[in-house]
Amino acid sequence: MPIDRADLHRFLSAVHPYDALEPQVLEDLLPAFRQQTLEAGQDIYTLGQPLDGLYLIHKGAVDVTDSNGAQISLLGPRNSFGERGLVRDGLAATSARTREDTRLLVLPPAEFRHLMDTQPAVKKFFDRQRPAKPKRADLTTTRVETLMAPAPLTCPPHTPVRDAAQLMQSRHISSVCITEGKVLRGIATIRDISGKVVGGGLSHDTPLSEIMTADPLTLPPSAIGSDVLHMMMERRIGHVPVTEGGNLVGIVTQTDLTRFQATTSAELVSELALAKTPEAMARVTARIPQLLVQLVAGGNRHEVVTRLITDIADTATRRLLTMAEADLGAPPVPYLWAACGSQGRQEQTGVSDQDNVLILHDDFTEDMRPYFENLARIVTDGLNTCGYVYCPGEMMASNPRWCQPLRVWRGYFDSWIAKPVPEAQMLASVMFDLRPIGGTATLFDNLQDQTLAKAAKNSIFVAHMISNAMKHTPPLGLLRGFATIRSGEHKNQLDLKHNGVVPVVDLGRVYALQGSLTAVNTRARLEAAIGTGVLSQSGGQDLLDAYDLIAETRLDHQARQIKAGNAPDNYLAPADLSDFERSHLRNAFVVVKSLQSAVGHGKGMLG
Repeated sequence: MPIDRADLHRFLSAVHPYDALEPQVLEDLLPAFRQQTLEAGQDIYTLGQPLDGLYLIHKGAVDVTDSNGAQISLLGPRNSFGERGLVRDGLAATSARTREDTRLLVLPPAEFRHLMDTQPAVKKFFDRQRPAKPKRADLTTTRVETLMAPAPLTCPPHTPVRDAAQLMQSRHISSVCITEGKVLRGIATIRDISGKVVGGGLSHDTPLSEIMTADPLTLPPSAIGSDVLHMMMERRIGHVPVTEGGNLVGIVTQTDLTRFQATTSAELVSELALAKTPEAMARVTARIPQLLVQLVAGGNRHEVVTRLITDIADTATRRLLTMAEADLGAPPVPYLWAACGSQGRQEQTGVSDQDNVLILHDDFTEDMRPYFENLARIVTDGLNTCGYVYCPGEMMASNPRWCQPLRVWRGYFDSWIAKPVPEAQMLASVMFDLRPIGGTATLFDNLQDQTLAKAAKNSIFVAHMISNAMKHTPPLGLLRGFATIRSGEHKNQLDLKHNGVVPVVDLGRVYALQGSLTAVNTRARLEAAIGTGVLSQSGGQDLLDAYDLIAETRLDHQARQIKAGNAPDNYLAPADLSDFERSHLRNAFVVVKSLQSAVGHGKGMLG
């Protein structure tokens, strides 16, 4: 029995994005919905078929499958589907079949497009396109929550000035916030202590409450940098506490503003190039988290952020190589220091270990090994000091296996391609991401091209590499949710590295192999695959959009952790995302899974 107009109105009013529509807009939309009742096991549409509209489940359950029949989702009441094809070209991008008796509400394409054109909430919910981002951060428009120090020094009002001064000195800061619980009561600065205590002849046991500025001017985390600048200039103050609901959550100082403006990748590269010791370099690389926060807050695309952060690692590596040669003397034969992993792909974030190798000239003899062992030790130890921790799998130039003449490296690749056992697949995956960093770059000439050509011609090797690429799967749960980690420290969280970006990295590597593409960066590989026809235009664009969303979600997560004073990682709780963010992130994972399925079945992604 069809639902009446009143019931339809009540139902849509509880479903996003219709709940965000103006009452009259929703009322006018009701007649456009067509009701469709299907028995269990009936096809709703099949891949490539023109869509009758946007589908919304009123009751029942629907299986959504990809082009190879692999299940993507099991949908229930209040779930929409079909929007991906409607937004693109009007043709179904998946297949859908009822699992049980089901009632659907179908919004015809014309009405769906009209809503997309006129209702921002609808466009935001269903449109997969990412908005354009500004090219660089601007201090005046950056939110205060990005600028502030999230854990200011606090003391209760009765604290003696002497004790507060000692705390300020030990932390190398110039102010203390006076609080009762979390509530801000006042602020005292070095100037207050100097002028009121030392200059005014007060006892060092004077409580802070007697010298503090009570009820100081504050700003909320949502304020922007220009608010801070204007307040400081107008009121001639150098410290602005940040409060939310009366509670202290941070503080912004003139030093924070200066640091924000000075923290650029170019500045860090310049300082690294002049550093005299690994310890001095470490003081520079310690500012990378702040750089990441600044770059993310400025709206830079993920591939720009990771490229700039990787440039710093490259500079640190080359500086350490120069230090090593200054200590050891000129190398006995030419060498090439190459990076693999995320540094090789220019995709480093706030969490990076080191992956590197040494390729030596074929004139190398074993009596020269001590020189290169010492060089590798100096550089890998220095990188570890700088925060690029030792590779857990010892994929480092300090491991003799990865410090070999060019002829041995050619033999490695030939053997891995000829006998693609599991270890060979893993090693080949890592080594296909090699990128020269320092030394004699000509040692890399032809190695990549020749290896790709040999690998692409070996169908068994390609098949094994495809199989290897399927080992990292997007974290999709069938019931329109996520498959989170089930136990341990990161229970109920998503691994945005191994189940997020790595599946796309693996796909990019497979496309590069299939097309003998020389690009190493993942996004560049996907673009090259589209340009050469290895990946279809429509499927490739879907994958690029999905990759962008996953990678940017990962960087946003790391930036939030850094702003909160925590070390960044790759583990995100879905509950920390809004419904809108969860929906789009899951859609991105669906795209990646579909591409994996297509590659696994020996197909390109059909548009």
